[in-house]
Amino acid sequence: MMNQEIPTHFLERLSDAEAIELYNSASLPELALKAEKVRYFFNPRREVTYLVDRNINYTNVCSTDCSFCAFYRPTAKHPESYTLTKEVITAKLKALVEIGGTRVLLQGGHNDELPYDYYLDLVSWISKDFPSIELNAFSPSEIEQMEKVSGKEAYEILAELQKCGLKGLPGGGAELLDDEIRKRVSPKKISADRWIEIMEAAQQLDLTTTATMVIGFGESIQNRINHLRRLRELQDRTLKKGKQGFNLFISWSLKLNENTSMGRSRLKDNFGVTTLEYLRNLSLARIYLDNIPHHQSSWPTLGPEIAQLGLQMGCDDIGSTMMEENVVSQAGAPTKERWFVSPEELQDYISGAGFIPLQRDSSFNIVSSAG
Repeated sequence: MMNQEIPTHFLERLSDAEAIELYNSASLPELALKAEKVRYFFNPRREVTYLVDRNINYTNVCSTDCSFCAFYRPTAKHPESYTLTKEVITAKLKALVEIGGTRVLLQGGHNDELPYDYYLDLVSWISKDFPSIELNAFSPSEIEQMEKVSGKEAYEILAELQKCGLKGLPGGGAELLDDEIRKRVSPKKISADRWIEIMEAAQQLDLTTTATMVIGFGESIQNRINHLRRLRELQDRTLKKGKQGFNLFISWSLKLNENTSMGRSRLKDNFGVTTLEYLRNLSLARIYLDNIPHHQSSWPTLGPEIAQLGLQMGCDDIGSTMMEENVVSQAGAPTKERWFVSPEELQDYISGAGFIPLQRDSSFNIVSSAG
């Protein structure tokens, strides 16, 4: 389903100024029509994919203190902190295998108590004991944490993890790749440039990578375009080297409640976005990111009904079953009450939007059709 060579001349590539003008002046139907033009260039059939996988958050200990996060506990001594045992992870993976899952997304906090060998052992063990499950794990900020505890460079770390069985580096921790925003909401976290550098190293190793975005930090449209530009420029560089680069773009809306410091702030009403704004941003991203083949309308923060609407905004993927979600749930997302959507439900949402559902793996190989 994915073109390795991605021509962009037909798209009349948007400049930053043109993207901002389009966002501010176009109606939602106009944006959607332009986004669909891009979507159908890459994927001309009326097909929408989904993934059967699960999240496993191996530790909730994190020293980064992001103001929008309710998941983390600051130290391993906190009474609610944890690092999952192999027995617990085994049970979770067996449950995934039972429903025909093909991927596990393994992510956690920046736990200063975990040595570098912990990560190598974790990846090796999962890859050996569950060979049918593709392991996409960590994020650029977690790779930087491994740099901190190992003294090694990111490329070497990623190469060693890849030898142990790592298949992909998810795009977590991007939020908004604009340091004006990052310094305000997550000042201890990896910089925008560093996120790009580590993701570029992963792409040079041919690891599967995804691009992500979170909106709702009180940012301007210019801040969002700065984020999208960084992704588009990295994708251009990677494609010119004959590599795949990002195969998927995913965006979410920020969720806050009283469990987060942002949610307790007197400025809390300035954060978050409406459903309409989320859908407009989906369309703009599809138009601007003219070199990333697949775009996802994700359900965890706004629910599957809104994800279904997003399929009319240029998206050709509806995300995954997840089976487990612990991060945005604690900040008040719908996954607090419902952290699993079955394959059959995803198929129904896709069909209800007028598309043909297809189960994929992380590389967009088709695993099965709904029929």
